[in-house]
Amino acid sequence: MVYLTLAGAILSEVLATTAMKYSNGFSKLWPALATALGYLLAFALLAQTLKSMSVGTAYAIWAGVGTALIAAIGMVFLGESTSALKVFGVLLVIAGVVVLNLDGAH
Repeated sequence: MVYLTLAGAILSEVLATTAMKYSNGFSKLWPALATALGYLLAFALLAQTLKSMSVGTAYAIWAGVGTALIAAIGMVFLGESTSALKVFGVLLVIAGVVVLNLDGAH
């Protein structure tokens, strides 16, 4: 259940960050509201996750998966540049999360 809560937190954060891109510096109401609500939900779910998962493990997963997803969204849907080096960098982030979690989610 804790990984499901963390997944919800990550998804909420990714959606909020994507909405922020469309808010035009918070000048567009609906994307700005989606950003605020998404981050509020993300932090509420992360707080619940931290009740039963170590902060280092939770944050490594949160940051790594979130970074990889946002980078992929940018490259696939938002027209950001894609290069072998950028993809390699995302793979390094994912590898870092795996290494940090080799000790388990205590």
